[in-house]
Amino acid sequence: MKPKKFILTIVALGVLIGAYMSWDYYQRIFAPNVVLDDSSKEFFIPSNAEYSYVIRSLISKGVISDSASFDWVAQRKNYPDLVKAGRYLILDGMNNNQLVNLLRSGDQKSIQLIIRSVRTKSELASNISRYIEADSASLISLLTNDAFCAQYGFNTTTIFTMFLPNTYEFYWNTTAEEFVVRMAREYKRFWNEDRVAKAKALNLSQSEVTTLASIVQSEQAAKKDERPIVAGLYLNRLRKGMRLESDPTLIHAIGDFTIKRVLNIHKEINSPYNTYRNAGLPPGPILLPEIESIDAVLNASTHNYLFMCAKEDFSGYHNFSSSYREHVNNAKRYQRELNRRKIYK
Repeated sequence: MKPKKFILTIVALGVLIGAYMSWDYYQRIFAPNVVLDDSSKEFFIPSNAEYSYVIRSLISKGVISDSASFDWVAQRKNYPDLVKAGRYLILDGMNNNQLVNLLRSGDQKSIQLIIRSVRTKSELASNISRYIEADSASLISLLTNDAFCAQYGFNTTTIFTMFLPNTYEFYWNTTAEEFVVRMAREYKRFWNEDRVAKAKALNLSQSEVTTLASIVQSEQAAKKDERPIVAGLYLNRLRKGMRLESDPTLIHAIGDFTIKRVLNIHKEINSPYNTYRNAGLPPGPILLPEIESIDAVLNASTHNYLFMCAKEDFSGYHNFSSSYREHVNNAKRYQRELNRRKIYK
């Protein structure tokens, strides 16, 4: 072979090899490697996860179709040393460069965390653990720790009043302590000067307002417009030193939330939540009251009512009265209707 022809052949081979390598590099970096059934997929990286976990998870969850090319790009972008925990939204059709950049950046998607009017700390912890990385056990551990609760001015019972049912924006990789710290900020924001002044005017602490609000809401869950009237009634009883005699507090003490009809035997339970036997407010709320219920206490109606009984028409409203005799008559009408409808427990 002539030297000139040989040189041309070598150059041609070099060009072909270069072209192939360029194409191969381009495919590894920029060709789509995410093929999803839907347009997007949530991908979770736990705290302290290593790169090996990430790539295994991407494969097992069917996020990437070619793990070798992903690893090639990830290594060259130093991603194994830059793994960040979080909840990421991966889009169908992403290439390796886009996917590595997303995971390396820590640009995770936030979640809408909903706190509901749950009855117990265990329910609260279970509810929260569905949204964030912290498990329910770690939350319960904090909420039952005297020293931890004292940092926020609560005890292990009243700490429950710090949580306000609402929707909050969080990142998934939130720890139990970070969650509580955030809720403490929300609590302080909620209890502004106006609300604090109204609580003081009622001669109640903020936790006591929330505790009373939990009773008000339990007595009137459906008809929110009646809550200020119910709140005024219980405030009247507190001022007179009367026992609250609230059926929902008994149900909370018993722990059987299927009870529809409170009987005299239920009133004998030995519990600080039995407001038929104990004067004043119970030691803590019987559920997490809605913000509307707290404001119903702070803006309670002014009246002379001391007694209430569900209306016999089962409308969800109550008959209110200032005298016990009138209350007994109201109660008899309601009990007759319970019997007629065969509701015995």
